Amino acid sequence: QIITFGTMKSKAAVRDVGRALALPYAEVDKIAKLIPASLDISIDHALTEEPRLKELYESDPRVTELLDNAIVLEGLARHASTHAAGIVIANKPLMEHVPLYRGQKGETITQYSMKCIEKMGLIKFDLLGLKTLTIIDNVIKNLRRQGIFLDINNLPLDDQKTYDLLSAGDASGVFQLESRGMRELLTKLKPSQFEDIIALIALYRPGPLTSGMMEQFIQRKNNPSLVKYDTELLRDVLKDTYGVIVYQEQIMKIASRLAHFSQGEADTLRKAISKKVPEQIEKYRSQFVSGCVENGVRPDVAEGIYDVILRFGQYGFNKSHSAAYALVAYQTAYLKAHHYVPFMAAILTNEVNDTDSLIRYITECRDNGVEILPPDINQSDKTFTVVGSKIRFGLSGIKNVGDSALDSILAKRNEIGAFTSFAHFCSAIDSRKANKKVLESLVKAGCFDSMGLGRSHLLELVKEKLDKLQRKERNGQQMDMFGSNDVSMGPEVDHTWSGEELSQSEMVRGEKEAFGFYFSQHPLSAYEHYIKRMTDLDTASLKETDTSGEATIVGLVNAYKEITTKRGDRMAVVTLEDIKGIVEVVVFPDLFSRSASVIKSEKPITVVGSIERTEDNVTKIRAKTIGLLEDALRDLQRMVWIRLDCHRVKKEDLKRLRDVMNSIRGDSKVRLEFQMNGQTQKMDLDMRIDPDRLDILRREFDSGIAVEVIE
Repeated sequence: QIITFGTMKSKAAVRDVGRALALPYAEVDKIAKLIPASLDISIDHALTEEPRLKELYESDPRVTELLDNAIVLEGLARHASTHAAGIVIANKPLMEHVPLYRGQKGETITQYSMKCIEKMGLIKFDLLGLKTLTIIDNVIKNLRRQGIFLDINNLPLDDQKTYDLLSAGDASGVFQLESRGMRELLTKLKPSQFEDIIALIALYRPGPLTSGMMEQFIQRKNNPSLVKYDTELLRDVLKDTYGVIVYQEQIMKIASRLAHFSQGEADTLRKAISKKVPEQIEKYRSQFVSGCVENGVRPDVAEGIYDVILRFGQYGFNKSHSAAYALVAYQTAYLKAHHYVPFMAAILTNEVNDTDSLIRYITECRDNGVEILPPDINQSDKTFTVVGSKIRFGLSGIKNVGDSALDSILAKRNEIGAFTSFAHFCSAIDSRKANKKVLESLVKAGCFDSMGLGRSHLLELVKEKLDKLQRKERNGQQMDMFGSNDVSMGPEVDHTWSGEELSQSEMVRGEKEAFGFYFSQHPLSAYEHYIKRMTDLDTASLKETDTSGEATIVGLVNAYKEITTKRGDRMAVVTLEDIKGIVEVVVFPDLFSRSASVIKSEKPITVVGSIERTEDNVTKIRAKTIGLLEDALRDLQRMVWIRLDCHRVKKEDLKRLRDVMNSIRGDSKVRLEFQMNGQTQKMDLDMRIDPDRLDILRREFDSGIAVEVIE
């Protein structure tokens, strides 16, 4: 394998130096966050772009020392790691070519990085393992069991249902196309042919997005009259990309066909443009222009074409790479469009260890009318399985139930058939593998609900009897927990019980322990209507938003970790969960001292804070206020909402609205809701009105044309 060196980025350098100088974390964090979140921005560049950072640098000696030291360290190697996919293969032992070292897991790794390896003449191979290929394979196997034989490598590439799905932006679970940015571009582009998907994947990079290439491509695709060629010789090369240079191969073809470049010269030009080598770029300009002139192209037109190549060519992507990814993207989109239930079952199986993703995909299934059946000890497999138009939850998705226990249980079920009762199950299994914790998790997940006993009863049986069985087994007597010496004697009848059954909230909490999320019913479901009035954001949309402004989020505290700062103050990192997933909330000491009881209350809470992105693109919230949802609901229920139609409301309408509200002043808050730039905006007014006199407001605007009152 090949070494890579993680370097000190600007923000990381500031934070590392801050620790070394023993500066308060909050101050260093504030300074680091003033550095703009641009790709590879340097501290020097940040000082010219961010006035607040420059002011601190010039006015505070501690900040001056911090940044001066960080500038020295910026760009230096911080640590060694391993290339994600690259390996080197040679015809002799590698130690005869390069120095080697042992990685953390004992793997053999070169001490030279990728570029040095290539300069030495050694060949680097990238071997990528895509989990998507496993998903596709699982879908194909599932279809085969249903008698449907699909040749995934020979799908029709003109399937309308697939393009309709992509054009609607319904691309969650679709390889390379499921990010929010990609889904938005899909709805704008509305791909209608395979070439569109290849181009989209090639263009979805910072360069093409910021240079206008993507926008130009979409406009020309949707309006063919905008497609123009400086010479007809370009049509054949650029017709598939609507006249936009997207691929490196197109640069080579233009140089070859228009200017008679050899393949070697065309490739050298491609490299010079992509690596921005000015000497070579200018060297080839005259050759390109003269070659085009020989082909009947006017010199000024040839110069213009070369300039276009330079402008777009630096962002050119390798088409074969993009096409390979596009094919997998198309295959997954086809499977989702035509075989939705098996596709989602395979996705859920693949994401079983990622609770956040599992919640997201289960929510999507339910939104699309696909029922997720609870796990069942006789019906569930290890993986998520298709049951008609439904999906059965897989046993591997239950916490504290390891592979060894699952394999043992499933092997016994295959051997003796379905378990007829809980007693039969317990008498049949190997309690050394399926221990007390395993059984409790299976019970809390509802795996035995179909057997007629309540979960509270089952938990009591586990608690009382399993210890007895394990003692017997340790003593060498293979007795089951209900007293039988021989499993073959057949299933026992479960003991009668007169205890109290679990309440709904206790059952839901048990499921949360078993799954890592709320399965049958989420505690926030009862508040959904009100939450939507309070905020447009949930944890899923929060992670996809491009803004870094303020957000309101409602959720339950999934977990929290208290931290002691260097000053001895207590702060916390809270994992907040809602119906759509989880998000991390950072609560600094001042706020934590005021809101610790709220965080620990086990009740739904509201968090208002600023959205922040880490360098790894992880979304967090820096909390400003935290309160109980029940308190916010009391305020909300006393609030009068007024919805404005910005397309029809006039200035005089707003004046009239203000005058009417002034005439009915009272105790209820007023919130305006309106659409702006395609998004719903909310604004609280510094005014209170009497909710019992809303009939006056309604009469004044009874036409409903401009103002609508919502209580």
